[in-house]
Amino acid sequence: MRFRVRTGVPWRDVPVEYGPWARIYDLFRRWQRDGTWHRVLIQLQPLADAKGAIGWDLSVDYTVCRAHQHAAGARKRGDLQNRQAVSPPSPVITDWDAHAEGSPPSCT
Repeated sequence: MRFRVRTGVPWRDVPVEYGPWARIYDLFRRWQRDGTWHRVLIQLQPLADAKGAIGWDLSVDYTVCRAHQHAAGARKRGDLQNRQAVSPPSPVITDWDAHAEGSPPSCT
C-alpha cells in the first residue's frame, strides 16, 4: 500500500511481489472505512512535527481563472420560459416519406 500511495501508480500496476493488487486495494479500502488511516495519521503527525519533518508553511495562490457564465452551463433568467414558448420544429420530409405519384394514400 505504501508503494502505491508513494508513487501514485494505478492499483493494477503495483508490483506482483507485494501480492495481488485486488487484495491490497480491498485492505486499503477496509482500513480507510474503519478509520485505521486516520488513527495512523493522528499518531505519526506529532512525532514527525517534533522532529521538524513537517513544514507548516502556507502558500496561497491568488491567481483567478474565470470562465464566462455560459461556459459553466448557467441559464439566463428567462431562458426556460423562452424555450417553452417556441413551437417544436416541423418534421423533416425525406424521399421515403413522400408518396409515389399514383400510389394509394396510406393512413399511418
